[in-house]
Amino acid sequence: MERIRQLQQLAHKLARVEDLPIEVDKELAISTREAHTIQAIGEQAALCVKDIATRFGVTKSAASQMVSKLARKGFIDKQLSAHSNKELRISLTPLGWQAFRAHEQAHAKDLSRIVERMQSFSAGDIATLEELLHIFDDVADERLTEE
Repeated sequence: MERIRQLQQLAHKLARVEDLPIEVDKELAISTREAHTIQAIGEQAALCVKDIATRFGVTKSAASQMVSKLARKGFIDKQLSAHSNKELRISLTPLGWQAFRAHEQAHAKDLSRIVERMQSFSAGDIATLEELLHIFDDVADERLTEE
């Protein structure tokens, strides 16, 4: 039971980390949620609002609100799709690409810390960790489908 409590505490901490701002430059920061949306747009050319909703498991309305917010802030451009005048194609502006890179740097810093601390792990330790992560992922998926 103690290990489960530790995992729950970790989940709560990770949720708090998600709320921390990411500095784009000295005068501008974005939320991690905004950064993840920017990252999704930067990684896949010509996304539409529906694609963002699907990727993040949110409603199309919620995705649309995030897209509008990022457009107002100057991170993304919205253009009508060549295939449909109801569908918007979303792309990053130069400021959006700057935010994209800032987000990648933040993740690289965290990943570097993790890799450094895991260097003493054996192949068996890593395999066990992978199995545990699969179990947690499966349980989370089951919980999400129960709603």
